[in-house]
Amino acid sequence: MSAPPVRVVLADDERMVRTALRVILDAEPGLEVVGEAATGAEAVSVVRELRPDVVLMDVRMPEIDGIRATEQILGGMETPPRIVVVTTFENDSYVYEALRVGAAGFLLKRAAAEDLVQAVRLVARSDCLLFPSAVRALAAEHARRQPAAPPPWAARLTEREAEVLRLMATGLTNAEIADRLRVGSATAKSHVAAVLAKTGVRDRTQAVIAAYESGFITPR
Repeated sequence: MSAPPVRVVLADDERMVRTALRVILDAEPGLEVVGEAATGAEAVSVVRELRPDVVLMDVRMPEIDGIRATEQILGGMETPPRIVVVTTFENDSYVYEALRVGAAGFLLKRAAAEDLVQAVRLVARSDCLLFPSAVRALAAEHARRQPAAPPPWAARLTEREAEVLRLMATGLTNAEIADRLRVGSATAKSHVAAVLAKTGVRDRTQAVIAAYESGFITPR
């Protein structure tokens, strides 16, 4: 029995952009565009009604922007979708703020079709960072430049969990972390879950942001 398709909502104020994204995604097996929104407020409403797995969210939209829409969706649903913000410039401060409030990653509007498809599949699977080098670069750019006291959650991490957080920040999947640490996949998954719980974040992207912002990981 085949797995159900990954259900996607597109949120962008440009109809041509939404149409192009729909054509690309609907042509892929296992992916299905189930709804569209032209404003941030509409995106919140459509997502709450349709409950997709993934949302592609433009960061700059009328009524409310993609940051506030992301915040409202993630804060108002018991099982929220994974949200990928779509932007023209990767160093846009809007993108960083979207990641801070809970977006799972970001995608450039000029990205190739195969990168778009990969992004949707990766965030739906949710066991690795979306384009880790880009997320790390953005986090490092906004990291504290002055030495800071260790974050409160750092003392709660075991040595192994601290190591796992550093490996997560490099973009390794659960399977790759298990291989690196020579432990079983279930053990690696348990360590990752413990890191997310102790740092008080939603997923890997927010864990990386927290690690850099707090000084737990120092930009090189």
